[in-house]
Amino acid sequence: MASRPAAGGGRHVDVAPERLGKWFAGFAERHGATTWTATPDRVDVVAADGARAECDVPFAPLTIDGDAAFGGLLAHAAADRRVGVLLVRLGGYAAGVFDGQTLQASKVGSKTVHGRNSNGGWSQHRYARRREGQVKEALSEAADVAVRILGDAKGLTALILGGESTSAKEVMTDVRLQPLRPLVQPRFLVVPDPKLVVLQATPALFRAVRIRVIDPGE
Repeated sequence: MASRPAAGGGRHVDVAPERLGKWFAGFAERHGATTWTATPDRVDVVAADGARAECDVPFAPLTIDGDAAFGGLLAHAAADRRVGVLLVRLGGYAAGVFDGQTLQASKVGSKTVHGRNSNGGWSQHRYARRREGQVKEALSEAADVAVRILGDAKGLTALILGGESTSAKEVMTDVRLQPLRPLVQPRFLVVPDPKLVVLQATPALFRAVRIRVIDPGE
């Protein structure tokens, strides 16, 4: 399980829902007995030696259960959901609908978009106009596929965006995707070219619980 520095100190780890209980047990073994507090968006776990684990709630809000460990976070994170995924990069896109971790419907495609600078005899102005047209066509095609695969949001719990942020957000400005906008989750998946194998691997990313670990005295 890889970790990486977190803004403001500490480090981030992403933990699969199925391993979350074991992860908390290991945290307590390393740092002493723990207590927790919960809000709909975050669960904070504090150990005896002062170490902290700040857990972002996936698919918030969490309905807090005061009688369950960590406010019910374990059951909430592990629940099966119907989730839409839209990955967009200039020149490529992938849209899919997952029931739990099973991909039920998908469409992946590509569209040529040349680089920003011309290597041939084109004038820069003509080349820029051609590229602008390619970008518009590629994003329009991605929006068409998103509408066809993701539909009008009926039955979807959430929508996960990924790929390249500017392109994905531009696709979501399409008026036909307006019903999906309230379902967009805060976590953005930075992934390589949106091919089928990349789309199929996204549940490991969007289901994971992101935890900021702060060591004692940090």
